[in-house]
Amino acid sequence: MRAITLVTFCVSVFLGFNMQASAVEPTADELATAWQWAETKFGETRQKFVSKPGIEVEANHNAVQKSGRFGEPLRIGDATFERGLYCHAASRLVVRLSGRATRFRAVVGVDLNNDTSNGQGSIVFSVLAEGKELFRSGVLHGKEAGVPVDVPLNGASQVVLQIDDSGDGISSDQGDWADARFTMESGGDVWLDELPMPGGPILLDVGVLPFNFAYNGKPFAEQAMTWMKKDVVHEADTDGERTHFAITWVDPATKLEVQALAVSYKSYPVVEWSLNFKNAGSADTPIIENIQPLDVRMERGDRGEFTLHHARGSSCKQNDFEPLQTPLAANGTLRLASEGGRSTSGVMPYFNIESTCNDGALVAVGWPGQWAADFKCDAANGLHLTAGQELTHFKLLPGEEVRSPLIAVQFWKGDWIRSQNLWRQWMLAYGMTRPNGQPPQPQFLASSSRAYEEMIKADSASQMMFIDRFLEEGIKLDYWWMDAGWYVQQNGWPQVGTWEVDQKRFPGGLRPISDHAHAKGVKILVWFEPERVAPGTWLTENHPEWIIGGANGGLLDFGNPDALDWVTNHVDKLITEQGIDLYRQDFNIDPLSLWRGRDAEDRQGISEIKHVTGLLAYWDELIKRHPGLLIDTCASGGRRIDLECARRAVPLWRSDYAYEPIGHQGMTYGLSYWLPYHGTGTVACANAGYYGGGKTPVESYAFWSNAAP
Repeated sequence: MRAITLVTFCVSVFLGFNMQASAVEPTADELATAWQWAETKFGETRQKFVSKPGIEVEANHNAVQKSGRFGEPLRIGDATFERGLYCHAASRLVVRLSGRATRFRAVVGVDLNNDTSNGQGSIVFSVLAEGKELFRSGVLHGKEAGVPVDVPLNGASQVVLQIDDSGDGISSDQGDWADARFTMESGGDVWLDELPMPGGPILLDVGVLPFNFAYNGKPFAEQAMTWMKKDVVHEADTDGERTHFAITWVDPATKLEVQALAVSYKSYPVVEWSLNFKNAGSADTPIIENIQPLDVRMERGDRGEFTLHHARGSSCKQNDFEPLQTPLAANGTLRLASEGGRSTSGVMPYFNIESTCNDGALVAVGWPGQWAADFKCDAANGLHLTAGQELTHFKLLPGEEVRSPLIAVQFWKGDWIRSQNLWRQWMLAYGMTRPNGQPPQPQFLASSSRAYEEMIKADSASQMMFIDRFLEEGIKLDYWWMDAGWYVQQNGWPQVGTWEVDQKRFPGGLRPISDHAHAKGVKILVWFEPERVAPGTWLTENHPEWIIGGANGGLLDFGNPDALDWVTNHVDKLITEQGIDLYRQDFNIDPLSLWRGRDAEDRQGISEIKHVTGLLAYWDELIKRHPGLLIDTCASGGRRIDLECARRAVPLWRSDYAYEPIGHQGMTYGLSYWLPYHGTGTVACANAGYYGGGKTPVESYAFWSNAAP
């Protein structure tokens, strides 16, 4: 039982398992919706869906629904139908086929449901092709039997299906195109409900931008038409999987340039975008404020309410990442925001808004800073959703350039759980870091942190001994994990700011340990925390001007070009010289008060933006210099795992609430809705608690409860 001795030896182990869901294929409707969204919001021509086969909804009182109404089958009179479209007059559908059609057949009538069961509803159906009316029904009412439609199309490839009210208003004017299908000249039938149909809860109004901000006291939406379009870019990647959009507006008076950068995906119903602001003039700009890179209106259909699926963030509690479900009723409001300036502290910046029309939109905010999202329902059936950096109120200096948070939207239809699995697949393909072009693999890692108070009392001999003992027991490690305290410090591991290996405990640095590990096929993980700076360290004594907080310590300003250049080159040198394979970055400070306290009244938000963009540039440069480098993002646990961070780093330690089995079963469940890859640690004992100590026996239940993806 020597393996048990290892656990009583006070080690921590970190397990990784492949926990991907089985593949989920996006539907043609979902892909068409995302494609049309990107084209109408960011495309050069603002073209509609007209260039591809499918259904364009030119008018409909509420959402068109395929093969049923709110989960119930289509019913006309006494007959039930498995296929077709449910519409609400006034409705006009333009159907574009991939070839020439000879006939159109269907059964039409008022859908029989609670709204029409007493004969309510009075509508007229018509079919048009090549400008000619081919069919018109009489006035049809609720409870009446369906009317068959069978009309020749004479080779038409575009057909208009229309439902009008009978002149008495549209109350209960709910109609079905049941069993609707086209017979093609080339042979076979094309069913109406098989054709792609853009739609979903977000209105796709042509020319309406999905973002907004105020400039010089006026909303940009009211000024955009008077600004000059500097350039418009619309191009596909060489593999055809992504299409990139870029539109730049220029204020002719002040020379402020606003650029929207967007990406759509061929194989996923996802669109993402962000905004850049640049002062190309010679004077300070007027105030730019309330930047909302996401500003959209959604509709939920003609009954019920929206349902918001979201989650807690990390707060070092048993319920970290708990899934939440919040109804968004008429006239209701909800505000979500991160806590203290770390993106997933308290609240996750990932939401899934489900409408009552069996569709919805999954939204992510990529911003490793302070974000906020507002959900405001009106008295009818609308939801106004805005999201972005929580506070922006600043002027830009000549030549200065800043950016907004990243927004990603996935359109979906059907079941919301299915949409989460579709999101996980997109994250694996495009939303996660990929060292050397490959997604990170399941891993087994171990450390001696519980034996040596992190690395405060560790030395070279102890680290090599532990590596050898694991291998002697036949336990193959992917990484040996060396956490906080390996650097020069006098007061414990929190005293960070002198980023040099303590040569007294580690003669020759960490290189002898990494060489020893590499010779045995084990890689090395090493902990850093470059953003937080403690007093009495090299940084405070030599460069207090780089620190928000000065010589007393505080936050290393990643928005300062000199500080950013120094930390990039210094850490790069340590990674190279010490043989580090996995760079772990912690962040044990709430930066928001430091950012905001530093900014003048007319520069609120600037320090945060500069720090966030500096951080992302820092990680990008490390990855550029070390293409196979995996970065671990930690911020007192999992308090910084937004989309922008996920594209560069993985959370191998998702919460500082550690080891206790029940909480970590819940965390694996909750966090996996949004991130397919995350980790934690185990000491294999149920009573270890938060950083619990002591010699404890192995318990299988505790061990496996802490296994993570």
